[in-house]
Amino acid sequence: MPFFSRLFLLILCFGIFFSASAQRLVTKRPSFYFLAGTSGAKLNQFDKLLEERGLTGLRNRYNTIGLGYQVRYNDFVIGMELYHNRGSKSEFDHYKLYYRTSRALLNVGYAFIEESRFQLIHYMSVGAGFLNFQMLPQHPSENLGDFLNDPSQGYILRKKDIQKGTKHYGNFLTEIGFQLSYDFDILGRNEALEVLMKLGYGFSPFEGKWNLNGISFDNAQSGAFIRVGAGLTLPDRNFFYKDASIGVSMISGIHFTSPTEFNEQLEEAGFNALDGSPSNWGLRILGESGNLLYGSDVYNLAMNGAANNIRNHTLNSLRVYGNLGMKFIQYRNMSIGVLGGIGYGNIRYTNTQKGKPDFPELFEKPRFDGYLKNSGLMAKPEIFLEYGVPIGKRNLFDVILTSSFGYELPLANYKLGDFNMSGYMSAPYLSFGLGIRP
Repeated sequence: MPFFSRLFLLILCFGIFFSASAQRLVTKRPSFYFLAGTSGAKLNQFDKLLEERGLTGLRNRYNTIGLGYQVRYNDFVIGMELYHNRGSKSEFDHYKLYYRTSRALLNVGYAFIEESRFQLIHYMSVGAGFLNFQMLPQHPSENLGDFLNDPSQGYILRKKDIQKGTKHYGNFLTEIGFQLSYDFDILGRNEALEVLMKLGYGFSPFEGKWNLNGISFDNAQSGAFIRVGAGLTLPDRNFFYKDASIGVSMISGIHFTSPTEFNEQLEEAGFNALDGSPSNWGLRILGESGNLLYGSDVYNLAMNGAANNIRNHTLNSLRVYGNLGMKFIQYRNMSIGVLGGIGYGNIRYTNTQKGKPDFPELFEKPRFDGYLKNSGLMAKPEIFLEYGVPIGKRNLFDVILTSSFGYELPLANYKLGDFNMSGYMSAPYLSFGLGIRP
């Protein structure tokens, strides 16, 4: 079962337990938000390898962007967050050296202050992650044919490789911190603008879980952090509106497309084609107020396989959408609505050699792997059907089941080298979701 599914089921169990045990009047406060910040810790073993060769170590800082959802029942807080972390780039000869990570976290906390516009929450997070460390040419190939003829351009090391699919998230990560926030009213709206800051420390509690080719990269998933952001919340004082809420769902589906023309290029270069169609796993946050719908989607499309006897390859695409729409039919617990989304998309092809030496030999002779990437804007229209199942005597939340059908439209060429991938990015899709809505 993919990690996202396990994480969501844990949230559902928390909710059912709280629903069964709640005896007093319950107040609810759902929120969703975007965050950016900085963190970091020194990569000791790799920096030592560089220093032994008279080179400067990597900067011990990485930048973070993320998306989060949170709901507070009285003073109990539970939520989910997704983070993308990107280390600073360093140059060596004609190569670029840098790392990036991502994390999916479940938050559980306690609100010290809950009766005013100011919120103070102490929380702990547990979850899983992904690590990518690479050394690639500063100027990537501009011709797909040339790249496929010689994909051994540098090295790419990955742990819990989500470019093969979201289900590959793994290893245990945790954070401990404090959240401070303040609400600003939005004229004429049930929602309020929430401005927040998070302070804390994140770490990988089990040593050696992020080792790559003989070197520990545990600190790439560690460090003190500060994050600031903003989002929308439904404060307690506004939550008597029956038709206003913010929910979160895990979504999965299939995109009716195939990289047919790209496969022809692979086969001409002597590599195996990528079979089938891409599937996705992701997260949807959807707020509603009356008939108005708003929110965000994040999901990861992946295809992978053996390129030949000694090489593997992956074709991956991340999509991040901001959504706005209307619910035009509501009958008891069932609703039908439409959404329009616009956001960010990318396309990434990786070709890696199966066996690579350990450091320091890998650093001295780095020509094993290759990587091509492009990004741009995406848009989509969508129609969806939703059914809610109330849970608990006090109806603390609904379990929501959704089915969506839409069409994605690339607003860029999405070239890998000189090869246009927009035809692959443009396709209808069908997805299903399971979520909760306070």
